[in-house]
Amino acid sequence: MIKIGISACLLGHKVRFDGGHKLDPFLKDTLGRFVQYVPVCPEVELGLGVPREPMRLVGDPAAPRLVTIKTGIDHTNAMLAWAHKKVKELEAEDLCGFIFKSRSPSSGMQRVKVYGGKGATTKNGVGLFAAVFMKHFPLVPVEEEGRLCDPVLRENFIERIFIVKRWRDMLAQGPSAGALVAFHTQHKLLLLSHSPRHYQIMGQLVAAVRQTGIMETCNRYHALLMEALGMKATVRKHVNVLQHMMGYFKKTLTADEKRELGEVIEQYRRGSVPLIVPLTLMKHYIRKYNVHYLAEQYYVAPHPVELKLRNHV
Repeated sequence: MIKIGISACLLGHKVRFDGGHKLDPFLKDTLGRFVQYVPVCPEVELGLGVPREPMRLVGDPAAPRLVTIKTGIDHTNAMLAWAHKKVKELEAEDLCGFIFKSRSPSSGMQRVKVYGGKGATTKNGVGLFAAVFMKHFPLVPVEEEGRLCDPVLRENFIERIFIVKRWRDMLAQGPSAGALVAFHTQHKLLLLSHSPRHYQIMGQLVAAVRQTGIMETCNRYHALLMEALGMKATVRKHVNVLQHMMGYFKKTLTADEKRELGEVIEQYRRGSVPLIVPLTLMKHYIRKYNVHYLAEQYYVAPHPVELKLRNHV
């Protein structure tokens, strides 16, 4: 099971300063069918009550203080001490990702308000716990629930957590040159949809594994993998991948089938249909003509179809 850290209020836990929650139905009821959540509430775990006086970030956005709004109590040092202890504990959870609460002074991933002198504010702060987490786990995918309303960002994040799980499963079975080659091969089209340049660099790295050594190669490959997947998969890059896939059918598709597939890809390029439409037709031909190489590509099914992520991109 894929383990994901999450701000507890997003699951409906009544842990917010006002005694309420910020339940996100998609995260709890839809994505929650496929992942195991590890809920975290920094304020409650720090020992602050529910309800409690609200807090905000003040001072230098690069090193803000966490201060209560009315009484001015500074919880910065206590929160940072707790956060550094918490991330050590979370190492045992083997998290494949974390979903933070947007705009939270403890858990906001980005664009958190920081209050300066004379009422001036900026929106370039990071919640104290979120900052410690991201520094401690630089290769773990992170998002916040507000950004996950964007279909492209949602699909990208969920795609990444499933890839991280496959990567870790591969390492758990004992990393080898053969296993790394298989992983790279099965993720070829998916990587091309994000960054053809990264795919080429990673291919060269895999080819030199016997000279570099398996562990060093895996460490470098992992960093490049997450860097590549952090780049958005655009319509243009998806179209290039779909046309590349068509090349595997040049001797099998009939003239009418080629025309139909080309037309559907063009409809996707123009924005008339979502990505799921050309992919569904592509999967039909993969099964019909038993194209084994494409059937093994995770690009075809990177995450459960029940999530309907490619219905909206």
